[in-house]
Amino acid sequence: MLSLLLFLLNKRKNMLTIEEMAINIQQGNEEVLTDLIKSYKPFVKRTVSSVCKRYINDSDDEFSIGLMAFHEAIIKYEPDKGSSLLAFSEVVIRRKIIDYIRKNQREKMIRYDFLANSMDEDAVSSIIEKRQAMEAFNEEIVAEERRDEIVMFTVKLKEYGMSFQDIIEQAPKHEDARQTAMSIARQVAGNSEWMEHLSKKKRLPLKSLENHVSVSRKTMERNRKYIIAIALLLDGDFPHLQHYIKGRFEQ
Repeated sequence: MLSLLLFLLNKRKNMLTIEEMAINIQQGNEEVLTDLIKSYKPFVKRTVSSVCKRYINDSDDEFSIGLMAFHEAIIKYEPDKGSSLLAFSEVVIRRKIIDYIRKNQREKMIRYDFLANSMDEDAVSSIIEKRQAMEAFNEEIVAEERRDEIVMFTVKLKEYGMSFQDIIEQAPKHEDARQTAMSIARQVAGNSEWMEHLSKKKRLPLKSLENHVSVSRKTMERNRKYIIAIALLLDGDFPHLQHYIKGRFEQ
């Protein structure tokens, strides 16, 4: 902790925020990284415990995975994305723990299936109950993942001056118009140059799009927010939300 305190005392004005510390760490300050991770162990432990639904000890594999995920979040954090470091870290930690739990559960399922072939009826019933419990837990995990995706997508929308409420209010009312807007969004998401334009300018490349779609510029401008939101969703790391949108597109 001493190196972290000295680092902060060397600053002339206000103490650094955790986000500012992350930027300094990304610039190579390893001492602050070590002390920051040590200081936020309770946060990591609470986050891991909330996923595992049990108390986590320092010796648990899940805790080690959580610390590594927190480290990864610090290194990958981008302050211009709009979320706090802790909010971003929570999502990263939760995803890593969920991946670990799923891997372990798949291995258990395989062992249970193998053992069930050589067990009596009572033992098989016990295995079935365990499988059902695992499946129920998996459903909870999926719900948690959806929640995390919604949080991160909300942050993404904020970069473009939008909110979920904007998307709901400005979604095309008619199914045909909505399908057309989705089709345009899918074309944008599939074109690296258009996505780069969208990322830098925070607006659609309407001039280029006019030559590739069958609707007018005025129509695209009217549905601008909806098209941008769907393009961002399709281009990002949102598998559950993407599955929902693709289902809507195929209707």
